[in-house]
Amino acid sequence: MGSRRRHAPPPLAAVTAEEAVTFRVAMQDVTPLHVSPRAERPRTLPPPVAHSRMADERRALADSLSDHPPWDDPPESGEELCFLRPGLSQQILRRLRRGHWVIQAELDLHGLTVEQARRQLAQFLAESTQLGVRCVRIIHGKGHGSPRREPVLKGRVRAWLMQRDDILAFCQARAADGGGGAAIALLRAS
Repeated sequence: MGSRRRHAPPPLAAVTAEEAVTFRVAMQDVTPLHVSPRAERPRTLPPPVAHSRMADERRALADSLSDHPPWDDPPESGEELCFLRPGLSQQILRRLRRGHWVIQAELDLHGLTVEQARRQLAQFLAESTQLGVRCVRIIHGKGHGSPRREPVLKGRVRAWLMQRDDILAFCQARAADGGGGAAIALLRAS
């Protein structure tokens, strides 16, 4: 390893007495600046964040899908999953079953808890509506990995979808699109 050498600064040039007098005369009317020994940084505040509003939106999103729908609905009997908003033509449900609309977005809920699935579904539907998506596939699974091999999320997804005003209709997916383990939903046009 090489040794480090420090170089001495070059010697200051000697100032003559005449140069010192000339400098003082030239500077006699000058007022020294009062400079802080600290550097001043411009204060840039970060943009405000609406934490309360964001928390309210998260709560509203989570509350938008309840496990306790306001109507008396018999438990899922294993029949085909389907729903049509009252006042709409049965033609819409027939077209949805036949694949008339192209599936534009998909959400897979496999392996999620009920609470995770509820949050994911609410967020997915809100984003899909904002983006103008009309037809979505929600994969809830057939329940092969759950206790007693019964679908846990299928009935929940059905109830959650029925609660949302932006869902016009939904039905069980065709076999090619997931069959009894998925639902196809038609969203209201934005």
